[in-house]
Amino acid sequence: MKRNISVLLSIFLVFAMLFAVMGCEPAEEVIDDVDDPVDEEPVDEPVDEDIFIVIAAGSPGGVYFPLGAGLAYVFERRIPGVTAMSETTGASVENCRLVATGESEMGMAMANVAWDAYTGTEAFEDDGELPIRTLFSMYPAQQHLITLEGSGIETIEDLVGMTVSVDAPGSGAEVTSYIILEAAGILDDVNTVNYSQPEAREALVDGMVDAVFYNFASPAAVVDEIMAARDIRFVPLSDELMDAIIEDYPYFSPGTIPAGHYGLAEPVPALTVGNLMVVHADMDEDLVYDLVTAIFHEDSINELVGIHPIAQNFQVELAAEAPVPFHPGAERFFEEQN
Repeated sequence: MKRNISVLLSIFLVFAMLFAVMGCEPAEEVIDDVDDPVDEEPVDEPVDEDIFIVIAAGSPGGVYFPLGAGLAYVFERRIPGVTAMSETTGASVENCRLVATGESEMGMAMANVAWDAYTGTEAFEDDGELPIRTLFSMYPAQQHLITLEGSGIETIEDLVGMTVSVDAPGSGAEVTSYIILEAAGILDDVNTVNYSQPEAREALVDGMVDAVFYNFASPAAVVDEIMAARDIRFVPLSDELMDAIIEDYPYFSPGTIPAGHYGLAEPVPALTVGNLMVVHADMDEDLVYDLVTAIFHEDSINELVGIHPIAQNFQVELAAEAPVPFHPGAERFFEEQN
């Protein structure tokens, strides 16, 4: 629907401009100009078909949102005939469905959620196996668990009896939050609520929730915004808990929120997962090849890093590894880099 509205608005503007130009000229003169013989030889070069790309990103405050806008800019600059836009969504789960149904051409998703969508498991049991493929692997991201200083929450077990935001419905952070709470054996003892990243920021600052889960690559703007209003504490996950989760879900890995991020004196242990850009399995192979080529153009990487430093992780070697199979167009690109 968004795409149809955008197209209709574009058509309206084009006709409005034409009317403004031709309205001052007699109709007979316009017709005469069209009927005048043309001496030039016809052009044999084919005209590129216009292509509209919608990138399903995430909510403002995280990493998906600015990256989506940056990628849209890159595609329009480097692929003739492409018009691209990034849209705000509930993130990973929703994005996989949007791509599978063709409502969006591309979507960002945490690797664990993309795997579930590809295999038709967990949140996608009712959907069945979705026809998605990997365009490229973007970057690893840490699951943040944040509370206010003085809340008394120092470990995951301290969330018992507390109200906790597990992120927006349909997000990868929500899925991961439930995995963590279940592995810790406290899922049934925590009052979970669904807030988007900006909503969770306000809820924590205002004391409406006791803690919030986020999943994005650090540092993230929304955490800085919370810190501007309140003193916060990062709740670490124990090595034992992370090992137990990774044993059941091998696409996770142990990681940290590094020292220096958010002013941390020491790194905070955090469950980490990759993030993928996915496309429909039936997307045109040449178009997919062009999309990946545009992303990994040297100038594109510099432009994207200027939008968000996480794009420094956009490296060919890292981008070619993902749990969900790659689209043939992406495979062709990565094979050429070897």
